[in-house]
Amino acid sequence: MTQVIPLDPGLPQQELIDLAASIIRDGGLVAFPTETVYGLGADAMNESAVRKLFEAKGRPADNPLIVHVCSSEMLDLVAGGINERDHQLIRGFWPGPLTLVLKRKPEVAASVSAGLPSVAVRMPENKIALALIRSAGIPIAAPSANASGRPSPTSAAHVLKDLDGRIDLILDGGATSIGIESTVLDVTTDPPMILRPGAITREMLTEVIGSVEQATSGEELRRSPGTRHRHYSPHARVVLIELESADSIEQICENHLTRGKTGFIGHTPIAINDPNFTAIMLDSSAEAYARSIYSALRELDQAGTTVIIVEGISEDGAGAAVMDRLSRAASEID
Repeated sequence: MTQVIPLDPGLPQQELIDLAASIIRDGGLVAFPTETVYGLGADAMNESAVRKLFEAKGRPADNPLIVHVCSSEMLDLVAGGINERDHQLIRGFWPGPLTLVLKRKPEVAASVSAGLPSVAVRMPENKIALALIRSAGIPIAAPSANASGRPSPTSAAHVLKDLDGRIDLILDGGATSIGIESTVLDVTTDPPMILRPGAITREMLTEVIGSVEQATSGEELRRSPGTRHRHYSPHARVVLIELESADSIEQICENHLTRGKTGFIGHTPIAINDPNFTAIMLDSSAEAYARSIYSALRELDQAGTTVIIVEGISEDGAGAAVMDRLSRAASEID
């Protein structure tokens, strides 16, 4: 059984943070909250610990990890070649949900970067995460704390469901505030390139540094976690309904009900009274979807639904990140 330790998210108890940090330093695995999703942490400089992390998640070895730091001094341990443009981004968005792909220093465990010369780094905003990194005194490699391919965890209960018995400790800091993974920006290219959309939007980035491109090719995307393998998927089949769909969402739900227990996540009211139908209603804003979508997918999965119909939202601003995750979760697009 994996131990779960509740913490005060506003003022985490230092002795409990120190316990978790000692596990990290000793090569163990600790799950902890960030503002985006829960991460599964290991010493980023310890190849054995990082390999143990991949094994616990069942994560493909060619899927790089994000290294979490708490200071500019710690950033210098893992990445080099940082220029003034990079510092503008750091001043503007750290701590926060922006990951920068930088030139990797050789001291970083090779598995962290899946053999690439680059390394993905961010400074989280969550107080528990920052306290843990400070106490450990080492950069912490931390992908999402879920079984590979499953919806990312936004609570300690989600982590326990996926990884109980596979990791040493879970720090429970309550629900995460953003709910989807960080924006990943490759600054080893000119202009910089978004490899994975997130809460920090392209518009926000261009206001600070000017031109920013969007990655499209497999070669570009391989430098980021969570972009090339199927991700964010529950056991149930996910059907994503795009905004421009000509079919009635209610009719689509009724059609699937004839084939088994059906769930719906969306913002359009559905008047279906059937014991085999469950609806989770969300506000249509990107922020509301981001906070709730993984939890909703897990809830419907737990209820034994065979198909989950998800209503899409506008891809403006942060909506692009939400739709990116839903597209990857979907088995098909209707």
